[in-house]
Amino acid sequence: MANDAVDFKVDLTNCDREPIHILGNIQPFGFLLAVGADWLIRRTSGNIAAFTGKAPEDLLGTSVSDLFTPTAQHNIRNRIAMLRGQDAVERLFSQTLFEDGGLFDVAVHFSGDSIVIECEPALEDPGEAATLVRTLVSRLAQADTLSAFIRESARQVKAITGFDRVMVYRFDSEGSGEVVAEALSAGIDSFLGLHYPASDIPAQARQLYIRNPFRIIADVNAEPIPLVPQIDPQGAVLDQSLCLLRAVSPIHVEYLRNMGVSASLSISIIVDGKLWGLFACHHYRPRLPGLAMRTAAELFGQMFSLMLESRERSENADYESRARAATDRLMAAIAQDGDLLRNAEWIGEMVFDTIPADGAAVYVNGSVSLSGLTPSREQFIALVSVLNRLSHGEVFATDFISAILPEAAGYADVAAGMIAIPLSRKPRDYVVLFRSEQMRSVRWGGNPEKAVELGPNGDRLTPRKSFETWSQLVKGRSVPFTTVERRVAEALRIGMLEVLIRLSESAGEERQRAQERQELLIAELNHRVRNILSLIRGLVSQTRDGATSVADFTRNLDDRLQALARAHDQVTRDRWGPARLRDLIEIEANAFLRSKRTSLEIEGPNVLLQPVAFTVLSLVIHELMTNAAKYGALSDSGTVLIGWRQDDDGSLLLDWSERGGPAVTPPSRRGFGSTVIEKTVPHDLGGEAQVHYRLSGLQAHFCIPSRFVAGTAPEGPQASADGAATRHLDHTPRPLAGKHVLLVEDSLIISLDGQDALMALGAEKVDVASSVSAALRLCATTDLDLAVLDYNLGAETSEPVATALAERRIPFVFATGYGSGLDSSRFIDVPIVTKPYGTTQIAAALAELTAAPAR
Repeated sequence: MANDAVDFKVDLTNCDREPIHILGNIQPFGFLLAVGADWLIRRTSGNIAAFTGKAPEDLLGTSVSDLFTPTAQHNIRNRIAMLRGQDAVERLFSQTLFEDGGLFDVAVHFSGDSIVIECEPALEDPGEAATLVRTLVSRLAQADTLSAFIRESARQVKAITGFDRVMVYRFDSEGSGEVVAEALSAGIDSFLGLHYPASDIPAQARQLYIRNPFRIIADVNAEPIPLVPQIDPQGAVLDQSLCLLRAVSPIHVEYLRNMGVSASLSISIIVDGKLWGLFACHHYRPRLPGLAMRTAAELFGQMFSLMLESRERSENADYESRARAATDRLMAAIAQDGDLLRNAEWIGEMVFDTIPADGAAVYVNGSVSLSGLTPSREQFIALVSVLNRLSHGEVFATDFISAILPEAAGYADVAAGMIAIPLSRKPRDYVVLFRSEQMRSVRWGGNPEKAVELGPNGDRLTPRKSFETWSQLVKGRSVPFTTVERRVAEALRIGMLEVLIRLSESAGEERQRAQERQELLIAELNHRVRNILSLIRGLVSQTRDGATSVADFTRNLDDRLQALARAHDQVTRDRWGPARLRDLIEIEANAFLRSKRTSLEIEGPNVLLQPVAFTVLSLVIHELMTNAAKYGALSDSGTVLIGWRQDDDGSLLLDWSERGGPAVTPPSRRGFGSTVIEKTVPHDLGGEAQVHYRLSGLQAHFCIPSRFVAGTAPEGPQASADGAATRHLDHTPRPLAGKHVLLVEDSLIISLDGQDALMALGAEKVDVASSVSAALRLCATTDLDLAVLDYNLGAETSEPVATALAERRIPFVFATGYGSGLDSSRFIDVPIVTKPYGTTQIAAALAELTAAPAR
């Protein structure tokens, strides 16, 4: 950070860029140390002598061990080792830092290459704070409605913090905020329902609220304590974004003084990764809850955010379900009669129940259709030309059309807001839903448009001084379109786009048809990717609920994802066509049962299943095998018989029968695995599933409707399983012990998982390269024992790295997300790990590598 940041001056042109994270000061209720990796003190706060008896100049350059007790230093080092992620902060409570000192609470985090240690006198017992949060969260969960839930949260935060006023402050789409709930001490004025302009919380402050969700200002009038030195020998200042003691921007101090507030506290409310709002707390005297209580309040805020996200989604679920049904009906009707798409009145009747509006307009190939409250034909065409510049092929929504087209103010009484659904790219066609003007009175906490006043320091910005309620009659705006309504509009866009593409195909328009197929492919890919992400999210959630430990959760989730991946590989080998049921069972058995593979008997014709049924059955078979291996016939010396046949209408009847294992009793509770076995086939395929827990062994029967059965295939060689090599694994738990491994991977997330898997297998060191050039440098300068190479690295492949490794006789395996085959004849015998992979898949490849003759 350049040293001129210290001299940054706030004026009318740059107040929203004030570097509030590098003020160079802290609040005086604690002290700060910044140390390097060598634990030598680089910076300290100017008040350090008040706590330690040593002046800053006496401490700079000395070791922390000369200041803190050995026990305190040991505890701090251990807590630093727990830091994960760039914004992580760890805390310790009631620590004895000095031989002759009292108890201190401590917070540690990284800032650049420095370790920042913040200390303050301990005020509370941390155990009491944790107990209070548990009690309050349980009470919060009993609120019946979302509004009652939010009101109760304000009361709970007030109980934790003891502040005079606690407000729940919610941001709108434009950044302005409204006080939607509050809890007050006796005699405190209410701010409920007041709005505050976006300028009250500048952009850089909102970014800090995401990174550092808790902020305390103990005494607005306290003199800030400078850091010593302000600038280090490299000319950099300390980034205080995550500092708990960080001092306050002069602008914000003046703002709070104008409100008559002496102490302030805020807790971020983050929903879906975005800043939903804040718990904003005011006190009219200086107030400092201890770090333990502040940590409890922060934890409460995080729990509230998660519960709020869950409640909002629950309230939206019924609406989205009805919207999907209406969308399906609309798509089916348009597919039968394409002219309906040009009928604005019909579209309005179909859509208004899901996206309430006052009028509808359609623009298709230059043709215009209007229904209800809309602009005139000429006004609508002018609006379409503006949309062509703004929407970029995406849904566009606004509650203030005049902001993008000033002439629209003339018809705001009938069409003040709109949501535009594009149907094509060139020429761009639209379905547009309009909402009429809804005048409403907004109560602001002070005039948001009040002229800016210049302060005593020339052009330095002076915050507004009046916070008296100021009413504004808002005109020219409609009721805003919600996020859920926008999602429904996006579903309509994709659906109508698919229908239009099918309707517009023509033998004489080959070039246009190719472009339309691309649009359909994009829409279909988007749909499938979202479905996959939703499925994975559901697997994570349901697996977590039944897990007894982190290790149990990780193992079960990995097994289920690998089962899905194996099924996906099978259906994509035939270009997303029908795949063989026998292959599914064989692959799952080879990958999971290992030495007990012979205990599984398979009988049935070579049936082909459609991809959707193949994927569903992969999860069902996986869960059945998992349960059999853990609790059923395969946990002992028993056997499992899987048989299937087709009935008269072509439906597939599949039977699972266990015998010879331990006695079976029905489970006392239904876990996620049981739910998959019993509910997935009926829910996803409309079939049947019956499970009987007989004493002699589990019996299950499934019926897959004939529409998912593509016929039978001739008998032939069975597909090889990516996991089949696990039958030959060297069961040494750490086959890479003491090894130096090179991992070549161009995706950061995948490389991190790969590093973890290699280290879990015993690797002593793992070097990561994201490109061929970086990998070749490591090959030339490093003694390597093994390499794992991602074959496809963006625009290049890892074959040059493989050649270099082969010349040096360093063994290696390939990793790929494109199935089990590679476009390379040179390295056809190299073991391949198919993504997603983990320790089991890498270990299997290592076993194959060890068994293969030297290349």
